[in-house]
Amino acid sequence: MSVKNAILGLLHYKDMHGYSIKEHIEKHFGNMWTVNYGQIYPGLRSLEEEGFIAMVELAPSEDGGPHKKLYSITEAGRAAFQEWIESSPERQMFLRDPFLMRFIFFGFSDRESALRIIDEQIAFYREQMERRQKNVPRWEGYGVYVRLMAEMGLNLNKTYLDWLVNARDEIARCGEEELEWRRGAVIS
Repeated sequence: MSVKNAILGLLHYKDMHGYSIKEHIEKHFGNMWTVNYGQIYPGLRSLEEEGFIAMVELAPSEDGGPHKKLYSITEAGRAAFQEWIESSPERQMFLRDPFLMRFIFFGFSDRESALRIIDEQIAFYREQMERRQKNVPRWEGYGVYVRLMAEMGLNLNKTYLDWLVNARDEIARCGEEELEWRRGAVIS
């Protein structure tokens, strides 16, 4: 999924500001996609140059805030999005999580540090799970595709949380010799 396609998809729902696009992606699609402002604004500029979106600059608020840019999808943008959505998707399951990259190397650290970091992840995913569970009734009103994707996010959250709790318990039970990484081993 490219940032441009995510933007075009969101603009099908309603006109949005760059900030609200990023916020929406983080809040609702964080389990499958991350994005930063360095991707959003160049993507918006490029989409506008291609004629896929239109931008309207709104006057600042009464409190003197900056001008806001409101983006909407054009007919050309709808056509480009339709072409993308009807094309075959990439067939790769790709999970990119900085914590998991760190986890694989915990053997080079001490157990207490690993358990502390795992505990932080458990707390984070519990908060995420509570937030997602509160949103279940709202998902019902967004149609079957959004609801099913939201359910997948909830299920992935639960699976990840269960795995973290089990991993934490096993690491806490292991003896130091079981946890130690063979530093001389070569990964092949």
